[in-house]
Amino acid sequence: MNKKVFALAVIAVMASTFAAYAENAPDYSKKESWYKLPEITKDADTFYINSTSYVFDSLKEDSPEYAPLDNEEMLARYPEEYLVHATVFEECTNIFMPYYRQAGMRVMKKSWLETGDIDAAISGIPYSDITAALDYYFTNCNNGRPFIIAGHSQGSALVRLVLKKYFAEHPDYYKRMIAAYVIGYSVTKDDLKKFPHLKFATGETDTGVIISWNTEGSMNVKQNASNIVVLPGAISINPLNWKLDETYAPASENLGSLIVNEKGEHVIADVGADAQIVLARGVVVTNAKADPMPEEAARITLEYFGPDVRHDNDYTYYYSNIKANVAKRIAAYKAGK
Repeated sequence: MNKKVFALAVIAVMASTFAAYAENAPDYSKKESWYKLPEITKDADTFYINSTSYVFDSLKEDSPEYAPLDNEEMLARYPEEYLVHATVFEECTNIFMPYYRQAGMRVMKKSWLETGDIDAAISGIPYSDITAALDYYFTNCNNGRPFIIAGHSQGSALVRLVLKKYFAEHPDYYKRMIAAYVIGYSVTKDDLKKFPHLKFATGETDTGVIISWNTEGSMNVKQNASNIVVLPGAISINPLNWKLDETYAPASENLGSLIVNEKGEHVIADVGADAQIVLARGVVVTNAKADPMPEEAARITLEYFGPDVRHDNDYTYYYSNIKANVAKRIAAYKAGK
């Protein structure tokens, strides 16, 4: 069975699973279906989609493939995700952040191994939840403001699907998109070819564009390691110099990384996070020292992302540069209007 036929079969199974879950879908008219449903104080928004928070529970025997909305592990991880990722958008935008029924690690791995990406795992229940949240957001909350859509990991994989499908169906919304930060999952050359309404960023101030990268250490590149978030034909932009070529950006161009200090506080510091694109692999490589991990987390990371991945640092290594870039793109959007 070829990959296309198998993908269709997997999607059919997912559709059956989706029907079984439908009665437990979130109601986005209720505040409890959102981690962040803000008061409007800014003239631009961010719709942020959380990365996979349903991790260890999803690997337990007989665990559901998709997280129930009351899963304690998933809920407990949202505040940290907001702090280390979504706050780059906080100064300039109103942040909307929905809860959704996330795909677990096993079902994503199954999709990845059988079809080459995680689309089959997320295009049913997670995508349905996110598009329902977007429908509610645009109808009841956005009020015509320009917006950013962003995510990380599974969240960015969902942003990628939203860009390809949802915004093709809603061009009136899409024309108000300042930018899409698809960080920690691949956008590919094939995506841009198949969906000509999508544009990848070419610098630090263009708007209506996709900004994407996956961060790795050099060992992943040397070993051509399998990495669930790195797809064939991936494109990355350098988050320090905002170039698409292999021009090296030293750590001196880094405005500050977000770290946890000895007191357990999140602070901005210099961790030596440089950046260089490897075009053949479509990733950003850094020489920053990797953070130590607990044994079980290290095992999962190796299995899914390779021996020298920096997936958890896609935002934190380049935190201050992303934050500055958000402000620049919003200013450019407003100037263009």
